[in-house]
Amino acid sequence: MSSEPIRWAAGETDTVTGALARAVERDPDRVYLDFVGEHHTYAAFDQLVNRLANGLLDRGVQPADTVVTMLDNNVEAVAAWYAVNRAGAISVPINTALRGDFLRHVVADAGAHVVLAETDYVDRFALIADGLPEVRLVAHRGDTPIAPMPQATSLSLDELLVDDTIAPPDRARPDDLTCLIYTAGTTGPSKGCMISHNYAANLARHGLRSNARTVDEVVWSPLPLFHLNATATKVLATAILGGTASIYPRFSVSNFWGEIRRSGASIASLLGAMIPLIAQAEDTEDSLACVGQLRHVSGAPFPAELQAVYRERFGVRTCGSNVYGLSEAAPITSLPHGLDHPQGSSGRRNGDFDVRIVDDAGDEVPDGRTGEVIVRPLRPDVMFSGYWHRPEATVAMTRNLWFHTGDYGRFDEDGFFWFMDRKKDYLRRRGENISSVELEAAFRVHPAIAEVAAHAVPSDLAEDDVKITAVLRDDAGSITEEELCRWSFDRVPSFAVPRYIEFRDALPKNAVGRVLKYELRDQGCTEATWDRDAAGLQAPRR
Repeated sequence: MSSEPIRWAAGETDTVTGALARAVERDPDRVYLDFVGEHHTYAAFDQLVNRLANGLLDRGVQPADTVVTMLDNNVEAVAAWYAVNRAGAISVPINTALRGDFLRHVVADAGAHVVLAETDYVDRFALIADGLPEVRLVAHRGDTPIAPMPQATSLSLDELLVDDTIAPPDRARPDDLTCLIYTAGTTGPSKGCMISHNYAANLARHGLRSNARTVDEVVWSPLPLFHLNATATKVLATAILGGTASIYPRFSVSNFWGEIRRSGASIASLLGAMIPLIAQAEDTEDSLACVGQLRHVSGAPFPAELQAVYRERFGVRTCGSNVYGLSEAAPITSLPHGLDHPQGSSGRRNGDFDVRIVDDAGDEVPDGRTGEVIVRPLRPDVMFSGYWHRPEATVAMTRNLWFHTGDYGRFDEDGFFWFMDRKKDYLRRRGENISSVELEAAFRVHPAIAEVAAHAVPSDLAEDDVKITAVLRDDAGSITEEELCRWSFDRVPSFAVPRYIEFRDALPKNAVGRVLKYELRDQGCTEATWDRDAAGLQAPRR
């Protein structure tokens, strides 16, 4: 249990627009953003932001309006965030994979009158125009779209820019909203998390502490700019530091080392399947030339086996992300760069949040016990401001004035936090609790596995049976389900050895790429599912 004194303190506050203004004044000629060799200094970028902000104001954007952006990783996507905020409005960056009713729901829920989108995406808005009567202006990046929205004014993003490069008066306060980040919506319609300027800035400052980045170091990232990870901890953190960020359009295994070499990056930010794919790729001239160049590679999940590969093969000094959080509150736990920590842990309490672990009755459990993570802020504007236009959903997640994360975790006796699983994804088999996250990490290191999901299926003996649903790599060869199961005998506890294994071409995912485990649970065992019990294979008791 937490024994530290709980104190409320204002601490450092900031705004997104204020951070950029300071960086421009401090070093206008330094390169701020690098897009595959297309360099933008702070001064030049600032002028682009002001031209776009003034263009939005000329088109009637008002303070507290929402402006939807559906843009790829490019300088306009970054400029749009700052420009919308300089106009006093709220940015709504949305996933470029959204289509149909998923897209209609987000745009309608945000109540946006203005949309900035790649030309290739405008036709998606045209198909759902009847469901978006409030959209009155669509500015496209690129050539004229084939099918513009019939009820909205259509113009190019270049036409939206005006010649006025003087910044509008900056009236942003730390508690004003900088953006809405829509949740994944795995069990219902996605909700807009209201993110304040100071929440984004606080997250950015933590990002800098987590990698001890210096002003002369370049950070490289292919993560999409519609995620808070990329915008806050890469783009905004770079402005706060006054350094340079290299943003890649879309992750590519074959281009990774060439980009690291070209950009001169010493820090790279990765996620998910990117991490093993790079580790499994063959050496190239670029990868060999970059040995020792990367000081730190952040990302999760980053199991010990893969960390060893990155250190020994690529000369990376530190790997992984010692942090835990979610869109509604982040970072809940964290750790400054370089501090010793147990492998697999996710930092400690950091003073921003009062963090407790509770059982189903809401009672706090002792250190070492697993329970639900609940939090409340210890400083103003360091977590989300609620769900956009959904006060009832905000209240539902905030019981007894504590925000309930829906995650299972535990603190050890040294105060380190261990994320165990999403509450709804946790498994229980034969009286033992099983973390799907830990089980997936074990299977993910198999050289034949490209993607994997561990999930429950109903058991005839009550509780759960464990199923592994996996996507194999193209070069996986002829591995069988039984071979994979036998491989797991030495790598997972006997009670966690899966009864069922199924190979698929793809896993079901939502618009942000998160695996929809509830669909896998609902589908249960299919005709393609291999059954260990039916095969007469028993896991050894160890």
